[in-house]
Amino acid sequence: MAAFSGVPLSVLDLAPVSEGSDAATALRNTVDLAQHVESLGYHRYWLAEHHNMPGIASSATVVMINQVANATNGLRVGSGGIMLPNHAPLVVAEQFGTLEAFHPGRIDLGLGRAPGTDPRTAAAVRGNSALSAADFPHQLTELISYFEHDEARGVNAVTAEGNQPPVWLLGSSDYSARLAGMLGLPFSFAHHFAAANTLPALAAYRDNFQPSAALDKPHAMVAVSVICADTDEQARYLAGPGLFAFLSLRRGKPIALPTPEFAASYPYDEQEQRYMTKRRRGSIIGSPDTVRRDLAQLVEDTQADELMVTTMVHAHEDRRRSYELLAKLAE
Repeated sequence: MAAFSGVPLSVLDLAPVSEGSDAATALRNTVDLAQHVESLGYHRYWLAEHHNMPGIASSATVVMINQVANATNGLRVGSGGIMLPNHAPLVVAEQFGTLEAFHPGRIDLGLGRAPGTDPRTAAAVRGNSALSAADFPHQLTELISYFEHDEARGVNAVTAEGNQPPVWLLGSSDYSARLAGMLGLPFSFAHHFAAANTLPALAAYRDNFQPSAALDKPHAMVAVSVICADTDEQARYLAGPGLFAFLSLRRGKPIALPTPEFAASYPYDEQEQRYMTKRRRGSIIGSPDTVRRDLAQLVEDTQADELMVTTMVHAHEDRRRSYELLAKLAE
């Protein structure tokens, strides 16, 4: 039995756009993957919020959540996350109250304080708003308040009242970890792109935790990049496009996911090779035996209550297959 059996497995989907394909195909693949992982027993299916990135189609997060919830039955569906500085709290409350009303007991509201894009695009997303990550605690308080009627406030979110989904905080540092702990909210950490911060942030969350109406004890989920294939060699080959896309993003040139052939044949210089090696260490890539071992170690190290897996590969069938192999390991 896998050492991480009993730890719920979920999916974080960025709707990857592959070279030679398009965003419409990526969005259809999202619905297909959600239906597939529901049949495999996955617990949650969260959609990210990113803007102006050629390789990621998850920008209209609320629309995608509703589409996935309509296409599935019991799967919990949510945001991983809504980047709150990009949105008016009233509108987020109305949107997620509406989602909860349509799909009672199945919606999660995961919130982040990053823009989910570059500064110029963030300014375009926010329009005339001057909100920033520094306003996050105030925005969060305002957002949660809209799920209850307040006559004195004068402005209420009609669809949110009585329709509050669970609120999660997301983070890649200890800022949101501490805030989630102090507010007694569940916390999800982005190990998939900030692995060095995972243990300090989880410690900060647990050390600062105060029981609340939402939780009586800490509840931590770890989001991790996993690519599982029949052999270690094949998994490393399939991981190449995602790693190369990160490298290109680091250069300031976001791209669609290239083919694994391109990523494997690219003439990396020494600095690029070091970066790729470092990125690879933050991911779990390999055969079922390798993935079982490494995920079990991650759960032991983090004491995660849940795992959320993101898989960025070029071919949709390889992504489906990776989640199939992982589900078998958790049986």
